[in-house]
Amino acid sequence: MKLKKLGKSSSKVLINISTNGLWLIANQKEYFVPHDRYPDFKNAKLSDIYNVQLLNEFHLYWPNLDMDIDIKALEEPEKYPLIYRKAKQIKNAS
Repeated sequence: MKLKKLGKSSSKVLINISTNGLWLIANQKEYFVPHDRYPDFKNAKLSDIYNVQLLNEFHLYWPNLDMDIDIKALEEPEKYPLIYRKAKQIKNAS
C-alpha cells in the first residue's frame, strides 16, 4: 500500500492515521504502527501523535506521549514481540 501525501509531516516523518494504527513514512520507507501493539496511540491527541521526532535516523520519539520506537521494531516486529506499555502501567500491573 502506497500513501499519498496525507497526514502531517514532522521531523522527516509523514504520518497517516487509520482506525487500526498509524502509517509512517520515515527514511523513505513505509511502516505500520498497529494500535494492538502500541495502544497508547489509539486515544492520544492528534497534535501529540503528529509531534514526532526522528532521532539518529532510526529512533522515533513522541515527546508529548513519552513514547519511543526503534525503526527495527517496525521492520521486524517478530523479533520484538513485547507490547508497548508505559512505565506507570507496568508498575500498576505488578
